[in-house]
Parts: sequence; structure tokens; C-alpha cells
Amino acid sequence: MARKDTEAQDSENPGRLKQIALTYRMTRRGDRWIGWIISGVGLGSFAVVLGIGFLIGHPVYLGILALLVSLLTTAIVFGRRAERAAFSQMEGQPGAAAAVLENMRRGIAFTPAIAINRNQDVVHRAVGKCGVVLVGEGNPNRLKTLIAAEKRRMNRVVSDVPVHDVIIGHGEGQVELKKLRSTILKYPRVLAGPRVTEVNDRLRAMGDLMSNMPLPKGPMPKGMRMPKGNVQRRR
Repeated sequence: MARKDTEAQDSENPGRLKQIALTYRMTRRGDRWIGWIISGVGLGSFAVVLGIGFLIGHPVYLGILALLVSLLTTAIVFGRRAERAAFSQMEGQPGAAAAVLENMRRGIAFTPAIAINRNQDVVHRAVGKCGVVLVGEGNPNRLKTLIAAEKRRMNRVVSDVPVHDVIIGHGEGQVELKKLRSTILKYPRVLAGPRVTEVNDRLRAMGDLMSNMPLPKGPMPKGMRMPKGNVQRRR
């Protein structure tokens, strides 16, 4: 039994290393200094802790601690810069907000493209302990109309639930893509877990704009337009 567990762990390690390498290559496309930065952070933190070890007369113990601190700080810096690079690469692509919402932590029920028009303006819905969040991507003026229509529809079934609306962009009153996650998490928590499920089920039962054409996961290609026959609502 132990042998099987060891073999399973060995088979997982190459996959993890491959994923790290892929993440590094993707990050380097938008952050060419990433290699130097994480190397400097790792060596710098190791040197500082080891230097403290020599000062207090325990270089061996502090050397082990320095290695752990170095690995931790390197992982933290690499993770943050990789996330920043990913956001910069997704910025401006239709469907980018959907990719962010889909990868949010548990407790958020996400439904993509509940409203969309032929200009590729899209509204997504997230239901969590903060209530309902409508997230729009596209032209701000057209999105206001789409979001207002969605609020009227939802008011029929969840009038007692707070509804927040967010438009992705850099203009006044808009939220940058990289700040979408933190913005949603800052909203006051007013719903319990079972209530979140109930609200989401009621909204899904209301029917969304999914028609017969499935949307691709992640950012949609630029220039993609919805066929006329697919821009409709379920009754």
C-alpha cells in the first residue's frame, strides 16, 4: 500500500514541476525580469537569516531556517508577479472577468453570460454571502442598460437580496480586472451558506441567456460576435 502511495506521489511531482515551468514561461512573457527578481529575493532572504545566525552563534540552525524562509519568500513573490502578469495578458479580452470569477474561492456561485448583445457586451453573475454581483465587460454605456434589465428581472424573485454591479475598466466608477476579486470580497456578508444556494437556485430557475451555443472557458477571442439567432432569452 505504501509503495502505491509513493508511486502516486512520484507521478504527481513531474506534473507539478511542469506546471511551475509553464507558469514561469507565461509570466516571463509579460515580466522579463521575473528570473532576476525571484533569484534576488531568494538569495537575499537566505543571506539575511543566515547572517543573523552567525551573529547569534547558531549558523547551522539558522541556515536551515534561512533555506525555508528563502523558499517561502520566493514562492510568495513569484505567485504575486505571476498573477499580475496573467491579469495584464487578459486585460481587455472579452471573457477575462469570467475567468477571474470562475477561479474564485468556494462559496461563490458563478454563472457566465446571463446577458449579452451583438456588440459582445457581456454580464456575468456571481452569488455569494455578499448577495448578488453583476459583472459587466464591454462598453460602459451599453452595459448599464443590460445590468438595469437584469436587476429588474431578478427583482421579481430575489427582491430582498442585495445586488451589486461592477463594470470592468479603468474609467471613473469602474473596477480594474486585477481588483475584481478583492472588490467582491470587500462587500458586506449578509447571506448564510444555505441562503446563497437558495438564491442561486431561484435565479437559475428564472432562466439565463445561454441558448444552444456554449461559451468557451476563459477569455473569448477578440472580434468574436454572437450570431443573430443566438441572442435571445429562454422563456
